[in-house]
Amino acid sequence: MMSARDKFLAEAAKRILVTDGAFGTEIQNWKLAEADYAGNLGLSHEQKGNNDILALTKPEVPEAIHRAYFEAGADIAETNTFSANRISQADYGAEHLVREINVESAKLARRLADEFEAKDGRPRFVAGAIGPTNKTLSLSPDVNDPGYREIDWDTLVDVYKEQAAALVEGGADFILIETVFDTLNAKAGIMAVRKLEDELGREVPIMLSMTLTDLSGRNLSGHTVEAFWYAVRHARPLTIGLNCSFGATQLRPHVKSLSEIADTLIMIYPNAGLPNELGEYDEMPDTTAGFVGEWAVAGQVNALGGCCGSTPAHIAAIARKISGMAPRAIPALKPETRLAGLEPFAIAAE
Repeated sequence: MMSARDKFLAEAAKRILVTDGAFGTEIQNWKLAEADYAGNLGLSHEQKGNNDILALTKPEVPEAIHRAYFEAGADIAETNTFSANRISQADYGAEHLVREINVESAKLARRLADEFEAKDGRPRFVAGAIGPTNKTLSLSPDVNDPGYREIDWDTLVDVYKEQAAALVEGGADFILIETVFDTLNAKAGIMAVRKLEDELGREVPIMLSMTLTDLSGRNLSGHTVEAFWYAVRHARPLTIGLNCSFGATQLRPHVKSLSEIADTLIMIYPNAGLPNELGEYDEMPDTTAGFVGEWAVAGQVNALGGCCGSTPAHIAAIARKISGMAPRAIPALKPETRLAGLEPFAIAAE
């Protein structure tokens, strides 16, 4: 039986894969009330806006969204668990439900992935999504105390491991550490998955996706796209890429840079353009598909999808646009010692 990694690599060798689109903005379209989020869990805090808890209180919502993305042509479902960790759920007084939320979210995505695969024989995958939390290991939240941290490394590793274990238990093929604004947080996520692998006695493939905080191409902890890759390359991620923050046009130069230096698959899922004055996304599906299609034509990507503001219509347009296009060939890089501060640094082997 093929491992999840091998199965994914086999499909990625044939074509450019399609990952799904936004969950948060799709959930907003349901106009849910507090009672919909809270259900009968008896929680003391208000739950409206706690999208992750819908796996327990209104599972038909994430199920309908997953189904719409698969119908649009997605190969990969990202679980609705961006904030399903102990730190983020503390805001809702739901820390004790973290395992249950993740297990049920992964089970739901797995069931639909298997359903669609059974229909046409095309493999579908489940990526267990882990967001960055609202804490940072690299930066102090107190301008008067640069050395202060709200959280320490060991705590964050435990938080990520708890979530990753539940996602794998529920049937996730991979752990997607996404929207990485702090590279050290991502490394804690990597360590968490490595510890989980030791316990399970098998590989749990990792996907990594960085988010840029300015047009210079750096994340919040100051790393360029190249430096970020050198800092996490040791993890042998199944995919490396970019998501959120900007639309495709702003990401164009950074996608090119990453595609040239990363000896693994590239997965990019940008926002549907930039938000308007009301915080809404106006970029039409064919427009987004045209922008990301340029990367496909240039041979720079292996998987494409959408982040904030993207809809099943956007994913369908992307799937149509890239149909039949050849996937990016993974480059053979010359041997070098590749290091990273905030900037990349390479030492030639000779």
